[in-house]
Amino acid sequence: MAAKKIKYLLIGSNNAGKVREIKQLLPRYIKVSSIIDYKIKSPKETGRTFLQNSFIKSKYFSKKTGKICLADDSGLEIDILNKKPGIFSARWGGKNNDFNLAIKKVFRELNKVDKKWREKKIKARFICALSIHGPNIKKVHSIGKIEGKISVKKIGTKGFGYDPIFIPNGKKNTFAQMKFRDKFKIDHRARAFRKIKKFL
Repeated sequence: MAAKKIKYLLIGSNNAGKVREIKQLLPRYIKVSSIIDYKIKSPKETGRTFLQNSFIKSKYFSKKTGKICLADDSGLEIDILNKKPGIFSARWGGKNNDFNLAIKKVFRELNKVDKKWREKKIKARFICALSIHGPNIKKVHSIGKIEGKISVKKIGTKGFGYDPIFIPNGKKNTFAQMKFRDKFKIDHRARAFRKIKKFL
């Protein structure tokens, strides 16, 4: 990719919470819009990994708009559930991406596997894959991960998605209890951004 700085960037997500976080992570000199502004529906995510799905989205939205697009595909892996929901994290919330439903499903699935799961440390991780696609740009991507455990109940009102049930290792609070600036220092999306920052 050329050394020239990117001045305009399209965020390839219809998730308002995700768009808000990405905007705060991007350098201030970049002018940002999102596909929410264009009212473009997301493509089918047919990839088998977070990275493949992020490429599908960044390429699709870039071709639709002619703009450089940054797309994120992220989700929660829970070891005892064979790393589910994984790439299907958003889909566990149904057609409306209702994460209250998704979190209930997590608890329901954990109960099926082990009714005493709340007495144990249920290992989990958040993964974020980022990719940039656009005119004169070769494949640019990065992956960020953070390890943690599942909270015994939903706690906190900040953040979005599965944040209310994820406690990062070394912390006592869920992501949904943390101030953004504290979460920003350690979370999966921030870690992926640090790796891709040189391209921005």
